[in-house]
Amino acid sequence: MQSAKPSKEYVAAVLARLDAEYGTDDIIYLTHEEPWQLLIAVILSAQCTDARVNMVTPGLFRQFPSVEAFAEADIPALEEAIHSIGFYHSKAKNIKACCRRLHDVYQDRVPDTMDELLTLPGVGRKTANVILGNVYRKPSVVVDTHVGRISRKLGFTAETDPEKVEYELMEVLPEDHWILVNMHLITLGRTICFARKPHCSACFLKDLCPSAEAK
Repeated sequence: MQSAKPSKEYVAAVLARLDAEYGTDDIIYLTHEEPWQLLIAVILSAQCTDARVNMVTPGLFRQFPSVEAFAEADIPALEEAIHSIGFYHSKAKNIKACCRRLHDVYQDRVPDTMDELLTLPGVGRKTANVILGNVYRKPSVVVDTHVGRISRKLGFTAETDPEKVEYELMEVLPEDHWILVNMHLITLGRTICFARKPHCSACFLKDLCPSAEAK
């Protein structure tokens, strides 16, 4: 049974609080200089913290300074370069295959449509939406564990499947917050709304959030 959609007034009140607390400048936590570097960083970030990825990528991008370099990379060398990141065997294969397709099909340019991005090895909807939103400024909703979990707590959605959460948030949220809400909810999840023990008493949304615990 589908839950009732939150009112526009409630959504607006929550977003206004988030804007006031965290600002309205888009932030991407993965360090990069080029779109293809962001693409690789997002692939690496699956089931890994951004902080760990940011420790690895500076040296990685010095060792492999172009899409072609990754496409031609020796898999053992690539695995060694990213071995401190989880699932490095599969990520190394995906990155090499992804860059091979970028080089052969797109002349090293990261494509700007969902359909094209999803043809790249190792790229799912979450990764594609990061690229569309942060590189090409196309309104998109990135659903990671923080976004999905806190969206449910706030009553924005009752869905657990990331793709269903994505589509429901696109219905609930105004388009001008599709990209921004990812940064807001990630920050909230990392600083206050922890998965195991949320600090509801310290949260600036405690009087609005239907899941807030009484303290």
